[in-house]
Amino acid sequence: MKLWAGRFKKEIDKKTNDFNSSIAFDQRMYKQDINGSIAHAKMLGKQGIISADESRLIAEELNNILNEIESGKLAIDPDTEDIHTFIESELTKRIQDTGKKLHTARSRNDQVVLDLRLYLIEEIDILQDQIKELIEVLLNKAEKYSQSVMPGYTHLQRAQPVTFGHHLMAYVEMLLRDLDRLNDCRKRTNISPLGAGALAGTTYDLNRQYVAEILGMDGVTHNSLDSVSDRDFAIELVSVLSILMVHLSRFSEEIILWCSFEFRFIELDDAFSTGSSIMPQKKNPDIAELVRGKSGRVFGDLMTLLTVMKGLPLAYNKDMQEDKEAVFDALDTVKMCLTAFTPMLDTMKVNTQNMRNAAAGGFINATDCADYLVSKGLPFRDAYKATGELVARCIELNKTLETLDISEYKSVCDLFDEDVYEFISLERCVNQRRVYGGTSPECVKAQIERVRKIISNM
Repeated sequence: MKLWAGRFKKEIDKKTNDFNSSIAFDQRMYKQDINGSIAHAKMLGKQGIISADESRLIAEELNNILNEIESGKLAIDPDTEDIHTFIESELTKRIQDTGKKLHTARSRNDQVVLDLRLYLIEEIDILQDQIKELIEVLLNKAEKYSQSVMPGYTHLQRAQPVTFGHHLMAYVEMLLRDLDRLNDCRKRTNISPLGAGALAGTTYDLNRQYVAEILGMDGVTHNSLDSVSDRDFAIELVSVLSILMVHLSRFSEEIILWCSFEFRFIELDDAFSTGSSIMPQKKNPDIAELVRGKSGRVFGDLMTLLTVMKGLPLAYNKDMQEDKEAVFDALDTVKMCLTAFTPMLDTMKVNTQNMRNAAAGGFINATDCADYLVSKGLPFRDAYKATGELVARCIELNKTLETLDISEYKSVCDLFDEDVYEFISLERCVNQRRVYGGTSPECVKAQIERVRKIISNM
């Protein structure tokens, strides 16, 4: 029986019922619906709106329903309109009229948004744990390769030498911001709307704060219209997830490049690669490619939510039922990506010699060569020009700055001396970048230590 059946003389059309139903996707919120209902029943009893015995009986039977669903003894009826209807109908079947009192001073409008908030809070906590696990893998790798020289890039052109550990720590910083955004989003999600009713509040003497306390929520919403029509928290979460997927996608792009024969900086474990049906030599980075591809799916979920909400008048509209599939899909996709991505990184082989060989080419120590002349008293712009002439000479002679004869150096600027070779060595280039946040091994280790402290305090 529909919760709204009294107004209607005919049964709803079967196809219309299927179109209207949300049980296929909102049934995953059964635990949150039951916990919210238990808190509501306890509050009704505390306020004397129903008797203490009725409140206790409702709570006990709801707990029984929860246990039976989780054990598999009670199956959720797929023909029910939504999870809220299923739980209430099952409760009423068991304790008759007492069960019918549960919905006193409550609407499905404030009930559904409470369920969604509670569900997302739990999902945020799971996500944060997954991100922390990924950060821990990256910290361990960064520590191991804090002295491994590789070329740093701008415009995908070799630019300056960095360490692989430093490169990995850049992604750690991105992930820390993702954690920060999730924390902020959680604060705005962990607010109870229950008591707002359909849109205007209720005439019953409710204690909304008591419900929030039972559920471990930080407070209550302040406007009943906004309470039932707000989905900012869902949009914000999927926005945060979209930014996270940008980070994972960028990282995936680099992994894909590094795996290529042209780079050969890393090799993925066989467990996280696939082959070709026709080319036996192929080892494809499919996990990274899928993560890169699935970012678009999460972006689409965000666009869905924004589009659903952009033209809705206050308060609740049925359009808002579309919020759940989008936010659930985004959550499921991101968690699945992290589940595959983290062990893929953990097991990858790093070819440090190939990185070092790549860093030896491309004149990525040219800035340091210019700095050498500056240290001898030459203005930077003149030093820059002289170094540019040296690079051009190297290209002409098929040499590097390390292998160019000192006579060529002196022909460009007589301030050059034999000590220039030590000055422009890649190891020195890296080690001397000790500025806070720099690529020197000691700076990388300081970054790692800082992040470990942050994570331990979360």
